[in-house]
Amino acid sequence: MASKIVLVFSMLILIPTLGSAYGGSRRAELGKGGSRPPILLTTNSSDLDAASRDFGKQTQARPKAVLYPASVKEIAKLIKSANHGMSGFLVSARGNGHSVNGQSLTSTGTVVDLSRKHNKILNETEIYWPRVNVKEKYVDVWGGELWIDLLNATLKFGLAPRTWTDYLYLTVGGTLSNAGLSGQTYNFGPQISNVYELEVVTGKGEIVTCSRTKNSELFYGALGGLGQFGIITRARIPLELSPERVKWITVTYTSFYTFTKDQEYLISLHDKPSSERFDYVEGFVAYNHSASDPIVYSLEIVKNYDKSSAGTVDQEVEALLRKLEYIPNSESRQDVPYIDFLDRVHTNELILRSKGLWDVPHPWINLFVPKSKVAEFNEGVWEAETSAVTPDEDIFYAISLLWSASGGSQTLDYLQRQNRQILDFCKNAKLNVKEYIPYYTSVEEWKAHFGPQKWDQLSKRKLQFDPKHILASGQHIFNPILAH
Repeated sequence: MASKIVLVFSMLILIPTLGSAYGGSRRAELGKGGSRPPILLTTNSSDLDAASRDFGKQTQARPKAVLYPASVKEIAKLIKSANHGMSGFLVSARGNGHSVNGQSLTSTGTVVDLSRKHNKILNETEIYWPRVNVKEKYVDVWGGELWIDLLNATLKFGLAPRTWTDYLYLTVGGTLSNAGLSGQTYNFGPQISNVYELEVVTGKGEIVTCSRTKNSELFYGALGGLGQFGIITRARIPLELSPERVKWITVTYTSFYTFTKDQEYLISLHDKPSSERFDYVEGFVAYNHSASDPIVYSLEIVKNYDKSSAGTVDQEVEALLRKLEYIPNSESRQDVPYIDFLDRVHTNELILRSKGLWDVPHPWINLFVPKSKVAEFNEGVWEAETSAVTPDEDIFYAISLLWSASGGSQTLDYLQRQNRQILDFCKNAKLNVKEYIPYYTSVEEWKAHFGPQKWDQLSKRKLQFDPKHILASGQHIFNPILAH
């Protein structure tokens, strides 16, 4: 289990060589007028520019081409062509471009844009919209689908996934390649622990269906695998009956000890009946230099309900709150539709966009800190088979420092230095933290991150599924071995 504290602190032009594909700026639509859907491979400057940046805006890498696939087979053909001897090239998958350190970028290969931004192409595509199986309670979804669109599709049937990320304008394949964390994680585990089946195009161009009982090595490798073994093109996600509304509560603390004690108490209730626990628990830390108590800790807690539980939900909330030691009268309460709560960050995004404060550099850093070390950090439900790395303790905190550098390059430089100082402190203090959505620039750093056992497992999976190191080179985990 895990608690999270967020401190605001293919016919492809590319076959067989790249020469003709990259010989000038053009868009190529193939298959038009026939029975096959079109595919689009472009070297247009605007497309290359768009694929050269990500949400972090800390680095740029301009690809040689961008592929907007109309079927999974086209992705497989692209990757097979990328494996061709001396004419080989790198391939990076891109969803909504929400990496923060260029992990989805490539300057020497092709970006596969999995998003639905090009609707004029995708209207004729073999790529399907979410398919909900009401009887079996699951949804089959395209890897480039946004979680918000998956949610809207499943809510039509009164169903929804049970574990989320805070921000829903991320792609399914993207979060499953990392972990997928939010305040529901302590109850149901991360998103990578809530998947029935995947379809993956491996680094050899093979289209493979995998699950815990079928091709399990690829299944577990892809989940949390940072895109190293294949591109997730379909995921089968379990669903449950969706709540209708939520009681959304925020309480405040000035004592870090009391704050963490209460949060750990709440997550200890994860095996209790739903009436005796909250459905979402997440912590925040804010700093106000002008206040007498400049550091304020907040718990955001949520109780889901519907018509059947509307008569008792308030009593259940009060019974839980009575056990907490937050500042009296610091409660903030809202009663909102379930979807409004899940989509809360997007609401804030729209406000920030209107003020020009969204499209700025985001030098974010995300850490897993062992429970035993979280106080020391403050002062200065997972499957082991997946590729994700966590600390060697049963309980750990996911701490995210979500900086926004709205003041220009000097602010960005300052925040990047702050991140380095934080990481240096953790290393020197031997806090045994692990980075979530990690970014390193050398193989040696990655070896240290994964540890000997995980690194050996990762290397064997890489050799099995992407032996030429075609995929996800922006992660800098394995050195490319192709001549570009």
